[in-house]
Amino acid sequence: MSIPSYWRSRQQRLALAGEVCPNCEAKLFPPRDICPHCGGPAKTRFDFCGRGTVYSFSRVNAAPAGFEAYAPYVVALVALEEGPLVTAQLTDIAPEDVYIGMPVEMVTRQMRREGEEGLVHYSYKFRPVMERVQG
Repeated sequence: MSIPSYWRSRQQRLALAGEVCPNCEAKLFPPRDICPHCGGPAKTRFDFCGRGTVYSFSRVNAAPAGFEAYAPYVVALVALEEGPLVTAQLTDIAPEDVYIGMPVEMVTRQMRREGEEGLVHYSYKFRPVMERVQG
């Protein structure tokens, strides 16, 4: 991904920023100009809370070029609380401990680095929901 393209898409990659349709109120991710539910214009920004559950998942053992150092890892379909399904890598969990229905939360993490001193790409990943200590 080029630096300008990376910069332009930073909001959706770092903050789960999508859109909400003003006609039917569907929450959309990634952002689109046209709502796939009603066909109306969808240009109103919507920030997702970043919480959801694992809808489905797959373990990646043979990673594509640039991601070999992370294998094995899990890619999941996460059902966000607001509705959309998001494809994302899971982190902070062993692949064998992932299960359908597992509550997860979005975190921003390094995806990859271009070369030894190249551009570092950050994006969203999901991790198991951490227990919060009351106090």
